[in-house]
Amino acid sequence: MSTSVRRAPERTGAGREAESAAGPRAVLGEARLHITVELGYPSDIGEQCAAVRREVTERIRGWAGMEVSDLAVSVERLHSAHTRHTDRERVR
Repeated sequence: MSTSVRRAPERTGAGREAESAAGPRAVLGEARLHITVELGYPSDIGEQCAAVRREVTERIRGWAGMEVSDLAVSVERLHSAHTRHTDRERVR
């Protein structure tokens, strides 16, 4: 996993007023992330990656108060249901 973090820009008076109208929301910075996952297969890989993006984005906002401007998800390995119960590395 790689991460790049940038401090939030200074807010102007207009930005504070717009923020107040929408409710209080402190943004402490911006994060760019690249994470690697292992997924089960067969499955909808695109949907699994989208779910990972949603979950990570929500958690970064909640835990760190940061917006995620870019989140790349790479699939490093697929795990087949057929290989989970055997010692074989590949499905034939």
